[in-house]
Amino acid sequence: MKLAARVGQVSPSLTLSITAKALAMKAEGIDICSFSAGEPDFATPVHIKTAAQKALDEGKTKYGPAAGEPKLREAIARKLREENGLCYAAENVIVTNGGKHSLYQLMMVLIEPGDEVIIPAPYWLSYPEMVKLAGGTPVIVPTDASTGYKITPEQLRASITPKTKLFVLNSPSNPTGMVYTPAEVKALAAVVVEADILVVSDEIYEKILYDDAEHLSIGAVGPEIFDRTIISNGFAKAFSMTGWRLGYLAGSVELIKAMITIQGHSTSNVCTFAQYGAIAALNDSQDCVEEMRLAFAERRQVMLERLNAIPGLSCAKPDGAFYMFPNISQTGLKSLEFCDGLLESQRVAVIPGVAFGADECIRLSYATDMASIETGMDRLEKFVRSL
Repeated sequence: MKLAARVGQVSPSLTLSITAKALAMKAEGIDICSFSAGEPDFATPVHIKTAAQKALDEGKTKYGPAAGEPKLREAIARKLREENGLCYAAENVIVTNGGKHSLYQLMMVLIEPGDEVIIPAPYWLSYPEMVKLAGGTPVIVPTDASTGYKITPEQLRASITPKTKLFVLNSPSNPTGMVYTPAEVKALAAVVVEADILVVSDEIYEKILYDDAEHLSIGAVGPEIFDRTIISNGFAKAFSMTGWRLGYLAGSVELIKAMITIQGHSTSNVCTFAQYGAIAALNDSQDCVEEMRLAFAERRQVMLERLNAIPGLSCAKPDGAFYMFPNISQTGLKSLEFCDGLLESQRVAVIPGVAFGADECIRLSYATDMASIETGMDRLEKFVRSL
């Protein structure tokens, strides 16, 4: 069988493969501490599950509109207006099978062969692969700890060519946890407007912020940047709804109509009754989000202190999301070798930074319980000291 050439252009997800390996070892009875998956360990809040169960009982189990349930599209548009200062209506929103799916479909309707997409590194590992699948060219712009792993306006401007169509912005960031300040967002917006390109803002972690960090959606900076902005978001991280596969994208009516066409021929509608859980997530109390955020904040502090106490490791303090991205270069190991050795010898699963375009780092998720964090840090320290 001859497979399509596009399959050979993309790499399998290292995050999913390492998580699967850790789960398989766990199933064999091996005691594994896993910091690999970006998945909150909390149960989905009760009121969200209750709303979905009620929808099931009411028979909301049939095909629905490809664009999403009208009530959910309205709730998303209202959330974007009230929380983010983005003037969207329901017609500017499509509901997708997870935040990842919203970005994939965006690339399918927007990117053509020859188009360039600017992606700051470290990046979420699926961004470049989606661009490749659409036939575009990912333009990777390296950043480092000296700038807080953030692309500067000067770097962005220097990376733009006549072929540039899209800039990918992710704040709070996976994998670094960094958050662009409002001033930094405004400076990047000015470059986007000046160059007349588009920007997609991946805001899946927007509600998970710490200390004085502030989230400013780039489209809210002004009318000129708003016209060039596309928003991707979802319910997985803030509401612990990873398995529900509910995301959304907001943009121009023209763009949304194109995505509806693609979705109509690929997945049809998103799970109907699950969307009623998402409506409850947006419309009801947000106390559950704050409870989880406070727990993440406590875990962040413990893991950060433990990591920076290990000789040979150094880690910047993340301002959002639930990831640590320590530098391992002083150990003399590359990230994949480091992660393989750690899993085999100490039964700790983390993600190699090479998957995110930063081979000198590793990613750890602290979306797990405190006992696992303490045990895992003990094992990690033992491994590093053995090198």
